[in-house]
Amino acid sequence: MNRQRGFALLAGLLAVVALVCVTIFAGVGALGGGGGRDEGSSDQAAASGSGAGGGGRTPVGSVAPASADAWVGTWAAAPAGIEPGVPRGHVGRSIRNVVHTSIGGTAARITLSNLFSREALLIGRASVAVAQHKEDAGAAAGTMRPVTFGKRTSVVVPPGGRVVSDPVRLQVAPDTDLLVTVYTPAPGGPVTYHPRALRTSYTALGDRTGDVSGTAYIERAPVWRYLTAVDVLNRQARGSVVVIGDSITDGIGSSYEADRRWTDTLADRVRGSGLGVLNAGISGNRLLRQSLADGKGPSGVSRFGRDVLERAGTEAVFVELGINDIIRRPHERDADRITAGLKNLTRQAHARGLRVVGSTLTPFGGNPRHTDELEAVRDRVNDAIRSGEVFDRTVDFDRLLRDPYAPDRLRPEYDSGDGLHPSDAGYRAMGRFVKLGDLVGKEPAQL
Repeated sequence: MNRQRGFALLAGLLAVVALVCVTIFAGVGALGGGGGRDEGSSDQAAASGSGAGGGGRTPVGSVAPASADAWVGTWAAAPAGIEPGVPRGHVGRSIRNVVHTSIGGTAARITLSNLFSREALLIGRASVAVAQHKEDAGAAAGTMRPVTFGKRTSVVVPPGGRVVSDPVRLQVAPDTDLLVTVYTPAPGGPVTYHPRALRTSYTALGDRTGDVSGTAYIERAPVWRYLTAVDVLNRQARGSVVVIGDSITDGIGSSYEADRRWTDTLADRVRGSGLGVLNAGISGNRLLRQSLADGKGPSGVSRFGRDVLERAGTEAVFVELGINDIIRRPHERDADRITAGLKNLTRQAHARGLRVVGSTLTPFGGNPRHTDELEAVRDRVNDAIRSGEVFDRTVDFDRLLRDPYAPDRLRPEYDSGDGLHPSDAGYRAMGRFVKLGDLVGKEPAQL
């Protein structure tokens, strides 16, 4: 009975704190998440060209662009759904996320998301450090830093919301691993996560946020939990290229723990130009329909505002979406609806003065889901993209990857083995194929 009263008291306290935090963080960078729902039909969203980000809800705040305060995104992950099997969260555990930077800086800040929960999330403590090496959860000597939120060591992330930390003084190198750790001392509802990290992250019992050693972090999982962005302070940076996509951007088919997505290759190429690269891909993601139940995310149209336009220092947008609308059930057989959705993304970006680079839909002829009817839909979408009426710049990944002797299939050396996802060689070719000049510069705002 005493335990029940204690939990009731804790729940009441969290509810009160959550209301306070909504007010506080509205002014210091907390972003409304829209509760994890796509409101209205996908067809209405594609046709209307309305703003996105949580099903059309207005964000509580926004992340400032690099031109305002020199913050630029170095890493990101799009929240994709609810982690199965932990309906009350990882209570009494420290969660150590391992992420890979694209561009460096002299300070860092993190964004934590509670997008898909209807309950407040208490973060008891948090930290950030440079990883010692890829093999475990240990931190490099002298790099462990506590993270605060409004100068407090704990924070409540409101239901459906997110919070941005205070700056942390830390020399962040480009092309390196960071450890971002949060301690969750109390039940907080379902865990907002990204399921296909292609990197190992860790958990430990108790508050181990300050541990330099990784010894206590004995539980492993290939996912990212709660963490959706790491920004760095870099006054010389141009900004970041934000890539919204599906499993091909998420990197499925590439080597595990190796950072061989096509966006990783692109990040290596553009770093000298002062650009970061942020990966907003979600495996299985569709442009026009949400797939929250199986962790494949809100529709691309609805999440575009939150996952792309509101990132720190967005300089350009890259779109690689649409193939899952065709090959996943229910199949989208109307190519015009897909191109309308892609044009919607371009309009949203133009309203911010951003240029949009987009790719053609890649071959899937060697995949069991391929049919001649679905191939015809892909061809019609690609014809529209190549016409120049969908994006500002077009990257023809279809022509790059396809077998010249069987154009509906991937080249054998670019096929990871399932007829749909590229291999390491295919992803490397994609990252090298993008023209760097297409990523720099603004487009006239269309307000």
